Amino acid sequence: MKPLPSGMAPSSTAEAQLFGLSTLVQLVKRARHAQSMQELAFITVNETHSLVPYRQAVLWRRDRHGKGRVTALSGVPVVERNAPFVLWLERVFAGLDDKAPAAAARPVVAGDLAPALAQEWAEWLPANAVLVPLISPPQGALGALLFAREPPWNEAERYLLQETADGYAHAWVGLTRRRRTLFGGLPGRRRLLRLAIAAALIACLWLPITLTALAPAEVTPFEPTVVRAPLDGVVDRFVIQPNEVVKEGQLLLELDPRAIENKLEVAAKALAVAEAEYRQAAQQAVFDDKSRAQLAILKGRTDQRRADMVYAKSLLDRIHVTATRGGIALLDNPNDWIGRPVTIGERLLEIADPAQAELEIWLPVADAISLEPGARIDFFLNVAPDAPLSATVRQANYQATLSPGGVLAYRLKAELADKTRPPRIGLRGTAKVHGDPVTLFYYLIRRPLAAARQLVGY
Repeated sequence: MKPLPSGMAPSSTAEAQLFGLSTLVQLVKRARHAQSMQELAFITVNETHSLVPYRQAVLWRRDRHGKGRVTALSGVPVVERNAPFVLWLERVFAGLDDKAPAAAARPVVAGDLAPALAQEWAEWLPANAVLVPLISPPQGALGALLFAREPPWNEAERYLLQETADGYAHAWVGLTRRRRTLFGGLPGRRRLLRLAIAAALIACLWLPITLTALAPAEVTPFEPTVVRAPLDGVVDRFVIQPNEVVKEGQLLLELDPRAIENKLEVAAKALAVAEAEYRQAAQQAVFDDKSRAQLAILKGRTDQRRADMVYAKSLLDRIHVTATRGGIALLDNPNDWIGRPVTIGERLLEIADPAQAELEIWLPVADAISLEPGARIDFFLNVAPDAPLSATVRQANYQATLSPGGVLAYRLKAELADKTRPPRIGLRGTAKVHGDPVTLFYYLIRRPLAAARQLVGY
């Protein structure tokens, strides 16, 4: 490790310096023991935070043609190639690399970019950033790391990031060499043996296999009954608890009756006033023709006030929400609902039959395969991964949406084969979806081919 540059002030305490050096050594060690480029990329953009705090980190990888692309983002499991943020970052890295290729860690602000890119800086990144190059003496510039946060970067932090980046670059080169020498140790050097091995490998590429994909899945109720708010109001109390078995007609929750009681009291007083006016006009109608003409109007007003009162009473009866069927009550923490205003028709909870369950599967767009109703699925529960359950696809959404995990995916509904003993509702696991039969060559080339088509736009 290089000594600190001359004139650089030490940290506030010796313990802080020792902790920083220890963290740096651990990061470099983890990087050198990484088993794949994905693991190394994850370490560079996420675990470097233990050495120097930052809000966002980006790994940019240079290709053979001098260009590059964004490989990893902090806090993001998968980089979406066509996302606006990723496209903007790639233009930023290209501009910084063309303007002045980085040889050491240097600060970067919006003013260092072209005006068109600088206008969007505040939308995507904090005010201060530092560009750290990844350089290996044998191969030259491999890429760069960009760390961004609100406070400015000092010289000591830039030095620590540069030292860590040197270790990352060394691990990067080691992984590259490991892939290049994967077949270097095969026994036998005779030409015939090599030709036989090559022929066998080529023949294996045409073996028929079933195209499969893995996706997260959850056991969900089949056609549950949704309990909705019968009127606008405030939740007063829940009588039941989550996952409690309820019967048809059982009280589930109550809304606050005070607002409706006030309406009922106002309606009752308005009815009393209308009836008194009607009686007075009826008495005067015996001698007064004008009062006799007002009787019909007052009679209609009295009927309207009485209807308002009857309606208020019906609302008071509807604050008691009961179950329309028996089953298990599916809801979150009831205490979160107490005092919460709800509107008419708002979903409050679900009631499901525990004997009727199905699978809800979120198939990521990157792993999507051609599926038809009836396709076979093997479901591996997290609580029992050694006993897979069989299911068949019942429904598949044609349009991809954001899954609960924040990944763009297709939603699938699958019917369990064994309906007599379905797993408990709410259990999670991994679903292996079986598609059409294909060759091993297509199975291996499918993803690279899709990536190549996205790259060339054809």
